[in-house]
Amino acid sequence: MAVKKTGSKGNTKSQPLKKKVLFQLLAPEARHVMVAGSFNNWDAQSFQLKKDKKGLWKTTLSLEPGSYEYLFVVDGNWQKDPTCTALVPNPFNGQNCVITVT
Repeated sequence: MAVKKTGSKGNTKSQPLKKKVLFQLLAPEARHVMVAGSFNNWDAQSFQLKKDKKGLWKTTLSLEPGSYEYLFVVDGNWQKDPTCTALVPNPFNGQNCVITVT
């Protein structure tokens, strides 16, 4: 997961700067991959990833600093990010991935 700072130069307001966060998943056989989490009220339809020629699905989201839980939705099935090491239990007897944007 890559994180980059974004924001306008000369911004004198005390708004937190959003940072670009790369979500990616290697799933060559998948037909559709989405990412859902606490950053979008777990909407499994709002953020679709795009597939490259090697089967790596990617999308970049701009998120404010904070901790966010998320999962991938692969062809309608919820799954953890295999590269994520920070996990928390969810109410469905599974685990959510956690990303912290600083």
